[in-house]
Amino acid sequence: MTRPIIVTIHKKALRHNFQVVRKAAGGRAVWAVVKANAYGHGLRNAVEAFSEADGLALLEVSEAVRARECGWTKRILLLEGFFSQKELPEIEQHEVETIVHSAWMIDVLKRNAPFKNLRCHIKINTGMNRLGFRPEEYQAVVRELSAIAGVTVCGAVTHFANAEPTYTKGGPATFEKQLDRMSSIGSTQGEKCLANSAATLFHPEVGGDAVRAGVILYGASPDSNISERELHVRPAMTFSAKIIAIQNIQAGDAVGYGSRWIASRPSRIAVVACGYADGYPRSMPNGAPTWVEGKIAPLVGATSMDMLEIDVTDVPEATVGSIVELWGEHIPVNQVAKLCGTIGYELLCALAPRVNVRVDEE
Repeated sequence: MTRPIIVTIHKKALRHNFQVVRKAAGGRAVWAVVKANAYGHGLRNAVEAFSEADGLALLEVSEAVRARECGWTKRILLLEGFFSQKELPEIEQHEVETIVHSAWMIDVLKRNAPFKNLRCHIKINTGMNRLGFRPEEYQAVVRELSAIAGVTVCGAVTHFANAEPTYTKGGPATFEKQLDRMSSIGSTQGEKCLANSAATLFHPEVGGDAVRAGVILYGASPDSNISERELHVRPAMTFSAKIIAIQNIQAGDAVGYGSRWIASRPSRIAVVACGYADGYPRSMPNGAPTWVEGKIAPLVGATSMDMLEIDVTDVPEATVGSIVELWGEHIPVNQVAKLCGTIGYELLCALAPRVNVRVDEE
């Protein structure tokens, strides 16, 4: 494909970010979260870059199998557990560990026992109210699972809804309230894995035996109000495309569908080979920053399916063939995401399959 749009994955940045997490973990084991094709960065790239992780955490058995095929020999955890009893033989075959979050899963395990050695982690709902048992149910769940032939209970897992420092205090699921609820299960045998990216970085008091690091490994801050530079992480993805045309327009001329941007002066408008079908949101507003020839150039007009426009009037060096960074080293993905009412996670995961991907090994 010769269309001039590309995603570059920086493996050196992935490795660097892992070391930042390893230090923040303070001796706790590190699960590297690689779900959603490693947040859009490619599962194989993540397996290779996070080779020092203690385990991988992902979503589906098929992803676990792919990780094994990529050479991963250490632990793998299914973050949402199994979805069907049909998956259990494959889970055992590939030595994959599973979350157990609901009574129906216990029933499935009872019906399919005995197992050779099925390793389970009990999900505790401390206020997120997605998956998990209440803290007061924990001991009963341990007893019930332990009574199933071939099932080993590894420990307890929870997930914080609001571990970001800039989260407004108050409400039913503050970090402090969730941590207090988790402490009510008392001292337990096995592992406790409590901290996500935000809790790992900002709340060492969480403790536990392991952490689960996700978006921070890919160089995006889990708190959009705290910069990646402050956290000493590097973006592992650069999304860029080239300028394919220049339009010289007059004051009063409009750009794009709906004519939502009208020039207030004579302007040079660059057409960039990227659109919403590539993963750049149509909801991005006028003024969203891009980086071209060492300068900021603002988005003008609505993003089309295959193209977008930027104002390069003040970037005379910009011409056909110039590379435009949409997010990456100079334009943080969280900054771009915030402008259109979303988070960096979504943009990283939403890149279209048609976009070329290049892996920078160094």
